[in-house]
Amino acid sequence: MRRSAAIWFASYGLSLLGKGIAAAVLPLLVLDRTGDVLAAGLLATVTTAASAATGLVSGLLVDRIDRRAVSVFSDMLAALSIAAIPLVDALWGLDMASFMILGVLGAMIRIPGMTAQETLLPVLARLDGAAPGRLDRLVAARENVSNVLLLAGPGLGGLLVGVFGLTPALLLVTATMSVLAALTTLVLDPRAGAVGPRDRTAAGGAVGRAVTDVLVSWRFLGRNRLVLGATLVSSALVAVIASLQTTLMPAYFVAEDLPALTGLTLSALAAGSIAGSALYAGLVGRIRRRVWFVVGMAGSLVGFALVGSLASPWVVLGAAALVGLTNAPVSAVLGVLTIEVTPDAMRGRVLGAQNTLMLAAPAVTTAPLAAVASSAGLHVAGVVLAVFAGVTAILALRAPAFRNLDDLGPVAEPVPPRNPVGVV
Repeated sequence: MRRSAAIWFASYGLSLLGKGIAAAVLPLLVLDRTGDVLAAGLLATVTTAASAATGLVSGLLVDRIDRRAVSVFSDMLAALSIAAIPLVDALWGLDMASFMILGVLGAMIRIPGMTAQETLLPVLARLDGAAPGRLDRLVAARENVSNVLLLAGPGLGGLLVGVFGLTPALLLVTATMSVLAALTTLVLDPRAGAVGPRDRTAAGGAVGRAVTDVLVSWRFLGRNRLVLGATLVSSALVAVIASLQTTLMPAYFVAEDLPALTGLTLSALAAGSIAGSALYAGLVGRIRRRVWFVVGMAGSLVGFALVGSLASPWVVLGAAALVGLTNAPVSAVLGVLTIEVTPDAMRGRVLGAQNTLMLAAPAVTTAPLAAVASSAGLHVAGVVLAVFAGVTAILALRAPAFRNLDDLGPVAEPVPPRNPVGVV
């Protein structure tokens, strides 16, 4: 039971749900306490930058310290950082400085925990016997849970605000869920978090060895064509979808005097993703990964083209659902491939590097797209975004690294011993 993936999903779900509630409540609190519309956007930008910067080194921590312990301590510290917001409000009152300090601390704390949590899942699959298609199903299920909670978390946060009013005390719900997530992770088999012994005799001292370890992981990411390709494609798609969600679709529906369709379209995108992940999980082993990849990229190309055309509100709504439906299997395939070809000893560093790039990716498209929309109009911005997505899809379909996705085989890794190094 302790090696069951169901326990991992319980912890993962609690953590995501708590973050979703905070994502809905925090911007409202910032606006309420500062009266500045730009303040919430500034807080989101700064915390995202802090998360990306932390991702550069978080993987090093995850590959050196018991991963289950990192996940547990990260959730506990995250609970403290979020619970500090109502405490600060009661003692001194909240202002922009306190929001910034606590927001950045929370963002930095969560990244190592998120990376550690991701490294636990493939080990649990291996401990459970790693039946054919098992890892694919687990990754698809993870994508599905994530997509469901992307809808449920903010929705629950909004419901809490509606029922109890806007108060910092609502963030205690997030803190409680983080504590429950930590306690749930603690139930997992200790072998799931084990890390191998490190060479402490290498030249350069502790700092030199740490720098070398980080460089080795980035070199692996840069030289392994499959991992590099998966990282670049995923980052590009994340950047496009972020620009759709935060810039293009809200501006378009406001211009069409249909602001309510913004939320509906985002829900259609998430619902399509849920359906796509479920479809992939249900058909693992029956359809080759290359087929999933080709159909998914082709469908995403068409979907982004239709969204970018801004032909009509209902075309945009349907195209958003198509993007979610076809992009979800691609994300699952790329996630499984990255796990399979990355040695466990550097998995934390590689995932940390990927998380850094994906967190930073929206900055590449969101601000430039907003500038294009402001100067040349929404339709031109839509075409630019569609072209960017289309070029990404075409390059991915033509890339040699993605031509053979079915005969890789997992990296040979032993099952951790009963008394693994670093278990706490």
